[in-house]
Amino acid sequence: MRLGILGTGKIVQDFLPMVKSIPAIELVGLLSTPRSVARARELQATYRIGTVYTDYAALLADTTIDTVYVALPNSLHYDYAKRALQAGKNVICEKPFTLVASQLTELIELAGRQDLVLIEAITNQYLENYQVIKRDLTKLGDLKIIECNYSQYSSRYDQFKAGTILPAFNPKLGGGALMDLNIYNIHFVVGLLGAPTHVQYLANVERNIDTSGILVLTYPNVKVVCIGAKDSTSPVRSTIQGTTGSIIVNGPTNTVESITEIAHDGTTTDLTLNQAEHRMYAEFVAFERLIANHDMVTVKRQLDHSQAVMEVVDQALASAGLQLG
Repeated sequence: MRLGILGTGKIVQDFLPMVKSIPAIELVGLLSTPRSVARARELQATYRIGTVYTDYAALLADTTIDTVYVALPNSLHYDYAKRALQAGKNVICEKPFTLVASQLTELIELAGRQDLVLIEAITNQYLENYQVIKRDLTKLGDLKIIECNYSQYSSRYDQFKAGTILPAFNPKLGGGALMDLNIYNIHFVVGLLGAPTHVQYLANVERNIDTSGILVLTYPNVKVVCIGAKDSTSPVRSTIQGTTGSIIVNGPTNTVESITEIAHDGTTTDLTLNQAEHRMYAEFVAFERLIANHDMVTVKRQLDHSQAVMEVVDQALASAGLQLG
């Protein structure tokens, strides 16, 4: 994979030290805004990135780049991913894929016409601990209840209350608790159970953005509660309950750091099977293989999953009377 990276923010600064450990990924280009060029030059020197661009068209014209990694603010995902696909590049896009499901549908159709890989960078779907959860669901008998809580007080919330609206709390930029934190819970649940039959989002709304909320997903025989909060905090964990046992996820659903399986008789088994310390390693190893092998069967499966997640997002926002973008 010969990669062009879009952005110089926190996610990119977290990504670059990790990606050095995947030799098959070559860092060819880095897109920066003019005001962030100094930071981009530092990243270029530290991580041996080929070229720094401030013009997206110029990066897309670089024929040595075969894949673009969209690591920009939420509201820019759709446009920048679309332009990359139109330029003949494979696309890896950070979560949330888009702001509404119809935008993702359009991107999927475009990628299909171009025979290009389009995939969402969503960590939990590729972690070994998550795969074990999927495997061991049958040990729980009939599933009944799932509860996911990812609550993390945001330092930006104090500024938000004082009247400074930063991207994390800006509805026009796709901010809010649902898109920032609860989105991981949605991916976690939809990856296990598929699309729900009913969605309701009970949100705490300030200045037209959800600072926290409870998402209720209904399945024929399973009830799910997903909590995401940026205005308060709580011990972060998730539980899956069935008639013959339960699984506890220790830590947030984006890292699935460890799991505890509890049998009906009280026997517990602690599992920590993630092979890499960095949460993004497993997904980018998978992306490199998908692109190298042009594995469109797996790509379609993952896109179907992402589409189901975005449809949950659409229904959640509508039920709370929220509009992003």
